[in-house]
Amino acid sequence: MKRFLFFTIACLSSIWGMAQITTDTYVEVLYFHGKQRCATCKAIDKHTKEVVNVDLAELVKNGKLRFKEIDISTPEGEKLAEKYRVSWSSLYVNKWENGKEERNDMTRFGFQNARSNTTVFKKELKQKINRLLK
Repeated sequence: MKRFLFFTIACLSSIWGMAQITTDTYVEVLYFHGKQRCATCKAIDKHTKEVVNVDLAELVKNGKLRFKEIDISTPEGEKLAEKYRVSWSSLYVNKWENGKEERNDMTRFGFQNARSNTTVFKKELKQKINRLLK
């Protein structure tokens, strides 16, 4: 019985330790939008999701990359928009390390490239995420 109890505690400690390691440092991509979206806003949304969910799916699976789509017209979205001082469509790629956030506003870059330079947008977004995880 003592061995079983020891083994159980050891396993739980190991799992808890691994969970802490995987979540201490991660990148969070935040896409803010309202109810009405222009073609460029839709392109930012579409291509960001492709990068996160397809190109970097392994990072999502490992807990190193997270994506949040925030509708700023909802009460929950409004609160988060206030925190980031966002009043319209915006794109943030933030590094979280040991509970501290490093914000990276990529809104202007997104509006300049997501619709007209899709390849550049996706490439730079991937590079930004990978740089932040190093």
